[in-house]
Amino acid sequence: MVKRSRIVAFFLIVLLIGGLIGTTTQGILKDIKLGLDLQGGFEVLYEVSQAEGGHKIDKETLASTAKALDKRINVLGVSEPNIQIEGEDRIRVQLAGVTDQQKAREILSTEANLSFRDVNDEKLMDGSDLAEGGAKQTFDENGKPSVSLKLKSAAKFKDVTQRIVNMGSPNNLLVIWLDFEEGTSFREEAGKAKPGYISAPAVSQVFNQDTVSIVGNFTIEEAKTLADLLNAGSLPVKLDEVYSTSVGAQFGEQALNKTVTGGIIGIAIIYLFMIVYYRFPGFIATVALSIYIYLILLVFDWMNAVLTLPGIAALILGVGMAVDANIITYERIKEEIKVGRTVKSAFQAGGRNSLTSIIDANTTTILVSAVLFIYGTSSIKGFATMLIISILVSFLTAVYGSRILLGLWVNSNLFNKKPSWFGVKKKDIKDIAENYDTVDLPTRFDRFDFVKHRKKYFIFSGLILAIGLVFTAIFGLNLGIDFSSGTRVELLSNNSLTKSEIKSELAALNLETDDIVISGAKQEIGVARLKGVLSKDEIAELKSHFHEKLGAEPNVSTVSPTVGKELAKNGVISLLIASIGIVIYVSVRFEMYMAIAAVLGLLYDAFFIIIIFSISRLEVDLTFIAAVLTVIGYSLHDSIVTFDRMRENMQKKKRIKTFDELAAVVNSSLRQVMGRSINTVLTLLIAVLGILIFGSESIRNFSIALLIGLVAGAYSSIFLSAQMWLVWKGKELKKNGVLKTAKEKRKVSDEPQV
Repeated sequence: MVKRSRIVAFFLIVLLIGGLIGTTTQGILKDIKLGLDLQGGFEVLYEVSQAEGGHKIDKETLASTAKALDKRINVLGVSEPNIQIEGEDRIRVQLAGVTDQQKAREILSTEANLSFRDVNDEKLMDGSDLAEGGAKQTFDENGKPSVSLKLKSAAKFKDVTQRIVNMGSPNNLLVIWLDFEEGTSFREEAGKAKPGYISAPAVSQVFNQDTVSIVGNFTIEEAKTLADLLNAGSLPVKLDEVYSTSVGAQFGEQALNKTVTGGIIGIAIIYLFMIVYYRFPGFIATVALSIYIYLILLVFDWMNAVLTLPGIAALILGVGMAVDANIITYERIKEEIKVGRTVKSAFQAGGRNSLTSIIDANTTTILVSAVLFIYGTSSIKGFATMLIISILVSFLTAVYGSRILLGLWVNSNLFNKKPSWFGVKKKDIKDIAENYDTVDLPTRFDRFDFVKHRKKYFIFSGLILAIGLVFTAIFGLNLGIDFSSGTRVELLSNNSLTKSEIKSELAALNLETDDIVISGAKQEIGVARLKGVLSKDEIAELKSHFHEKLGAEPNVSTVSPTVGKELAKNGVISLLIASIGIVIYVSVRFEMYMAIAAVLGLLYDAFFIIIIFSISRLEVDLTFIAAVLTVIGYSLHDSIVTFDRMRENMQKKKRIKTFDELAAVVNSSLRQVMGRSINTVLTLLIAVLGILIFGSESIRNFSIALLIGLVAGAYSSIFLSAQMWLVWKGKELKKNGVLKTAKEKRKVSDEPQV
């Protein structure tokens, strides 16, 4: 009897959740903060050093510097700046959406140490003598912009002017400096305008007052900026840029639109695949995935996190990984139906048997993502954060959400005699269920003997490894500035660009390079890498020049040699820590041989990506590390599912006495998970291809690394990790006297028995 109340409950739940999503999504999307790579902006990493006569660099000094920087950012009108103290002597500042990036750079880095000196450069007063908030932009008696200062003490200013008057003409000058540099001499410069020098008015009388007017060749904007800087206070330290990146607004907008479009196309194809292949359960999966995407955005909004370009890629990739939980469950349900179970009992058994695989696979992927978060920087942290959230939320929606929704239909008894709704044909159902178990269930991959050719897999993989080592040793990697230091300039034009055109324009700025790459559907994007680290003034000139020539402000990134080495070191450390963590976890949950086999497989995947990038000369940047670690997480995810099935089948077989029996278990396990592996790789590839084909150029190499790694991960889990475990396990059991080959077993049976 069909229980219609459960079907009604399903529709009520879907309508309720759908209504909630429809009414709140727009507000959530509006509230989510976008990173500077999606809306343009400026990021800089400062190394903090002790200023002359300043405090030593400790936590308090860093905190006060961060506070002073925050005050300055308020001058820029940036609503949600991100200021982070990193390590013992660094501060990272991110200003997404800032329009005048050069002004932002100047205001942040200017120490704003105001000083009043005589012609002999002796300091008479400084910024500490100003009243709080006492600087204002005003106009002098001639209507020219000026800055009015209110002092703490009129008596002190009286003493200063008295001293200047006593020096007599032509030395009766009160020289006003901003960020006076030791070694600078007013007499030698003869009052010439230079960085730091503001003005040098003559003082002919003593002033007993607490106000001073600074008059120079200011524009209104310059006078206002100076007043704002003085009110924000001087920095107690010296700041040196060791890393910076700036993204033009047009680049950010284009990246956002392209990547979202690519994501929507990829997700739509995944939805279609799930419905066509898995029938009704596939439809339930699409409902759960829609809820999953909504919850991801909601949680991200609640966390007040910043959404970056790699973050969107992680969200789209997360959809593919969330589908895997559904695929594992649905494949197990189909197996149970094929051995003769009813739809209801198959649903219960399939859900129960797939749970451990999903938990183990997701836990190991979270472990890798956590390492990525700890050792990543900036947008990579955003990627790792999104990936962790995606895994946790997908567990709720794909495991519990989809099972609850599908359970309402299954328990309504509507599908009791309709296995075709679950993608199982009646002819595939075994009539005598007691003759079959899921261990022995025939699959469409039975004609493949995965174990028989294991030596060929090892030889083939070894050759690839050897060839790759030779190529990498000869050609090395095309390291981006993230790891090699220098300056990277990304240009965007409405028309096609050429290398010669970019080279000549750079030459006009006294910049030389032959490292220029043209890309984009219309050859409208140009990337030039310069060996040196450009100064603030050089970057400002470059931006202004190309904005005028091409109509769009270029992206400019600089990395110092110190930071480049640190990023490379952190990449290696993160890979090692992830590998050690994986070995420990898999050893505890499974066994040591499986852990070692899994790690060797994922290291092979990582090296395979390196080989392809070395041969193709694709640029290796910061997102490359994120891609490699993501592939490691996926490869492990795939291996865990395979090992879990092998362990389950061995438990059902109980005592295994021959190598052939052990090989048969591995073979049947690989055949059973092959369908799931192909479907999971396919959905992930669809997600990545959506980003690769339709997404932003900025993460093109990132997408290529993922694409290569996903294919390699599927290969290594089936043809390497499982095969290595078989060889090692066989030797261990034989050594302990438990395992005998079929030939040895027959020989023993032919001997006379006592």
